[in-house]
Amino acid sequence: MNDLFGPTGGRPTGGPTGGPTGGSASGNGNGRREGRASGTGYTAKDIEVLEGLEPVRRRPGMYIGGTNEAGLHHLAAELLDNAMDEAVAGHASFIEVVLEEGNVLSVRDNGRGIPVDPHPKFKNLSALEVILTTLHSGGKFGGHAYSISGGLHGVGSSVVNALSEWLEVEVARERVLWRQRYLRGKPTGKLANAGPAPNRRGTVIRFHPDPEIFGGAQFSPARLYRLCRSKAYLFRGVEIRWSAAAALVEGTEVPAEAVLHFPGGLADSITTEIEGVARALPVLWAGEAPLPGEGGRAEWAVAWLADEDGFLHSYCNTVPTPQGGTHEAGFRAALFRALRAWGEQRGNRRAQQLVAEDVAGPIAAKLSVFLREPQFVGQTKEKLASPEAQRLVETAFRDRFEHFLAADPAQADTLLQLALDRAEERVRRREAKETARKSATRRLRLPGKLADCTRAERDGTEIFLVEGDSAGGSAKQARDRQTQAVLPLRGKVLNVASASVEKLRQNQELKDLIEALGCGVGERFDRAKLRYGRVIIMTDADVDGAHIASLLMTFFYREIPGLIDHGHLYLARPPLYRLTQGPKSVYAMDDADRERRLGADFKPGAKVEVSRFKGLGEMPSALLRETTMDPKRRILLRVTVAPAEREETDSLVESLMGRKPELRFQFIQEHAPSVSEVDI
Repeated sequence: MNDLFGPTGGRPTGGPTGGPTGGSASGNGNGRREGRASGTGYTAKDIEVLEGLEPVRRRPGMYIGGTNEAGLHHLAAELLDNAMDEAVAGHASFIEVVLEEGNVLSVRDNGRGIPVDPHPKFKNLSALEVILTTLHSGGKFGGHAYSISGGLHGVGSSVVNALSEWLEVEVARERVLWRQRYLRGKPTGKLANAGPAPNRRGTVIRFHPDPEIFGGAQFSPARLYRLCRSKAYLFRGVEIRWSAAAALVEGTEVPAEAVLHFPGGLADSITTEIEGVARALPVLWAGEAPLPGEGGRAEWAVAWLADEDGFLHSYCNTVPTPQGGTHEAGFRAALFRALRAWGEQRGNRRAQQLVAEDVAGPIAAKLSVFLREPQFVGQTKEKLASPEAQRLVETAFRDRFEHFLAADPAQADTLLQLALDRAEERVRRREAKETARKSATRRLRLPGKLADCTRAERDGTEIFLVEGDSAGGSAKQARDRQTQAVLPLRGKVLNVASASVEKLRQNQELKDLIEALGCGVGERFDRAKLRYGRVIIMTDADVDGAHIASLLMTFFYREIPGLIDHGHLYLARPPLYRLTQGPKSVYAMDDADRERRLGADFKPGAKVEVSRFKGLGEMPSALLRETTMDPKRRILLRVTVAPAEREETDSLVESLMGRKPELRFQFIQEHAPSVSEVDI
C-alpha cells in the first residue's frame, strides 16, 4: 500500500477525480492521481533498501510478534530452540539457562558449537558472524547438519542479536574457545581466539534486550522457568539446568536453581498438570511411534477427565504450537474415528451421532511431533501448516488407539459412554439455543390437548397430568375450571433415563408437557415462568399407573429437578376400590386398605359390594372430583428429595430406569425375598 500512496503511506487529498482541492496534480482520465498531493514526485530515490538486520529493528513485530513482554520472551525461546535442536540431533546432553539481574539472559549448550571457520560466500567473515548478522542464514535448510529442527527460517539468532542492546557469544569448538561481542546487532570487533578449552564444547549466548525496542519490559522468572520445564518434558534425553539471581525469585515459587530432567517425558508432564483432578479412567495412555515416511516420529500422553473440559497442548520439533495446526487435526481425527468405530463394533447405534468435539472434549493431552522441514504459519511458529502432517499423525495414532481400546473392552466402553454423554449435552445445548431463538420470535403456543384454567396468576393453580384421552375427559369434567388445568398424555411417556437426547427432542408428549409448564428444562429452568403452582401426576391406582408415574417422576428428576426442589411436584392418590352397603360408600386405596375398611366401617358379616376401578377413565366425573381432585377431600403426596439423599437417589434412578438392564436384574434379585405380594 505504501508504494501506491508514496513513502509516507498517506493518501492524496482532494476529490476522487483529482479536483481543485488537491493542488496541482492532474487526473489521467480515469480519475487516478499522478504524483502526491504536495506536488513532489515519487521517484527511485524514495525507495529504501534495508540491509543486514535493519529490517528487524524497523519492524520487530514481523519477526517476534510484538515488542511487549511476549515478544521479549520470544527471544529466549529462539535461543532455547536452537540449543534443543542440538540435543534432539544427539549432540548435546544439557542446556544451561541463567537469568541475571539487570535483565540479562544467557543460554548455553554442550553441543557441537556454531562453526567459526570462514564462510565460503563471505570469506572475510566467520560462519558465526554470518549467522548472527545475516537473515536467513543457518545450518537447517539443507538437512545435512540437522535432520529435524525447530529453527527453519535462519532468523532466530540474528533476530535476537538485532534486538539486543548488546550480545556476547562464546563458542568452544575443537578444544579452542572463541569470543565475539555485538552492539545492537553490529560486531564490535572480529571473532577472537580466547585460548584453549580442552574440557569444554558448545555455544553460550548472553544478551541484554534493547530498551529502545522493548521499553521497560523485563524477563519473568516464572515464565522462563515454565518454558524450560516444557522443553525438558518434550525431550526426555536432555537435562536443562536453570538458575536465576536470588533477588529475582525471592518470594516466588520459582527456584533459584533446578535441574530439569524427566525420563517419563510427556506422561510426567500430564500427571503433574492434572494432579488432583477427577479422571474418567485411572490409566494414562502414553507412548511414541514413528510417522510414516522418513525420520518423523510422534510422542503423546492422554488422560480422560471426568467432570471438566480438557485441553490439547501440541508441539512440533519441541516448538510450542498454541494455535494448533495440522498435527492436532490428525490427532483429533484419529481419536474420533477409532472410538466411533469401536461403538459401531459394539452395536451401539448412537455412536453415529458422535463428532470429533465429543471425543476430544474430555481429554487432557500433550502431543509432540518431530518432522523434517515442517511448515509453520509465520516466524513465531504458533501454528503448524504442513499439509502432510495431518495424514501422517492420523495414520500413526488411529492404529495404536484402536489397539488401546481393544486391549480393555470395559475401559473402552467407559470412554465411549463419556463421549456419548457429551454428545447428548451438545445436542441439548443446541436445542436450548434454538428454542430460545424461536421463543423470541413467536407468541406462546399451548398444546392442543391442554384444558387450561382461567386464572392468570400461578398461585392457587394446578395442572393434572393424566393417562390418555379417556381419563382426560373425566378429569376435564371433574375439574374446577378456574384453578385446575388438565393435560392428557398418550400412554406411557418416554423413559428419559435410557433414551438419547435425539429421542427426547422428538417426543411430542414431553414437548407438549414442557410447553404447558412454560418453565424450561435443565439449565434453562426458570421458576418465575412456571405457569402452575402444583404439577400433579394423576394415574390409575394399579401397576401400569405406577409405572407411568415413575416415568414422569424420572423425567422431572432428570430434566426439571428445580420443580422438585421447590416443592411443585405431587402425586394424586385415586382409590382402587369402592365399598358400598346400601347408601353408604367408602373408598380404599389398595388391598390392605380395603381389608381395613371392611373391618372398621362395616358390621361383621354385612353384605358389602366391592367394586374395583379399572381406571380413571371409567370413573364418573363426580366421583373423580370427590375422591381425587377436590382439594378438601383428596390425598396428595408431595415428591421431595433431601439433599443428603441425592446421591442415593441418582444411583436408584440409574439402576431402575437407566440403560443397563443388568442393574435392574441385580435390584430384583436383591429385593425379591422381601416381596410378599405381586400385582399381576
